[in-house]
This record gives sequence, C-alpha cells and structure tokens, in this order.
Amino acid sequence: MIDEIIADAQERMEKSLLSLDSAFNKIRTGRAHPGILDSIMVSYYGADTPIQQVANITIEDARTIAVTPWEKNIMGDVEKAIMKSDLGLNPSNNGDVIRIPMPALTEETRKEYTKQAKQEAENTRVAIRNIRRDANSHTKDLLKEKEISEDEERKAEQDIQKITDSFIVRVDAKYEEKEADLLTI
Repeated sequence: MIDEIIADAQERMEKSLLSLDSAFNKIRTGRAHPGILDSIMVSYYGADTPIQQVANITIEDARTIAVTPWEKNIMGDVEKAIMKSDLGLNPSNNGDVIRIPMPALTEETRKEYTKQAKQEAENTRVAIRNIRRDANSHTKDLLKEKEISEDEERKAEQDIQKITDSFIVRVDAKYEEKEADLLTI
C-alpha cells in the first residue's frame, strides 16, 4: 500500500521533470537545436501536425536550423507555422530547404530568458512539493483508517521526503545548466 503511494509520487515527480525539460526546450539560447521547434504545429491536409512529422529538422551550423519538408507542396505551410510561433524566428525559404538563423541574444534578452527559466524551475519545484503533500495525505488517510501503524506512516513520510529532496536537487541542476547555457556568449 505504502509502496504504491511512493511509486506513484515518484512517477508523478518524474513527469514534472519531463515537463520542465520541454519548457526549457522552448526557451531558446543563442545556439541552434532542433528541440526549439517541438511546439510548432503545421496545418497538414487540414489537421494540425507536429513539425517533426512533416519535415526533417537538422542543424547546419551553430546558429542555423535547416527544415526540409517531405512534400514540396507544404513548404509554405511549414514556413508560416514557424513565423506564427512565439519563438521570434525568421525563416528563409529557398524552395528546397527552410533555413532558420538563430539571432544572437542581447544581454537584456538573456536576463529575460533566465528569469523565465527560473520561473519554470520554481513551478516544477512547487509541483513536486504538491505531489509530496498528496502522498503524505494518502499515508495519513491510511493511518486514520488504521491500515498502517504510526511508525509505518512516519517511515513513509521520511521516504517521500527523501525522494522529494532528490527531485528538487535534479530541478536545481537542470536550472543551473540552462542558466549557464543562456548566459554563455
């Protein structure tokens, strides 16, 4: 019973970390990486489709992403989707390949993106603490129903706290890595 609660909490915390990774991918650094386009949806035969499913995304150099649609007739749709995204990217189309130059970040935008990354990390910490609170309340419910002893409840809370602490450390490490990425010129 307690093992299930702890396993569920750990799984939910892992999902929070994955969510943080995807949020960090949307915060662009000065370098090109294909993950920045993950959130872009292209209108493909009337259905919104992730850009990765309609085009090949590669890195040409440190500051250029190349997008090669698998069908020439959707070239314009892919280009429009990139322009409409809130990433502030300016694609150029040569008929075969869409090239996306990554603009260099100014000091002001670096600080702004760092604040955004810090906020995302804090949101993830809050989510992890909420998961801890839920798990602890489940163990307290088991104690009230006399399904576990007070010692088992205390041990479960300690185990949940250890897991929470380890996830918070992982969030901090991811944030520090992203911050270093953003502040590197």
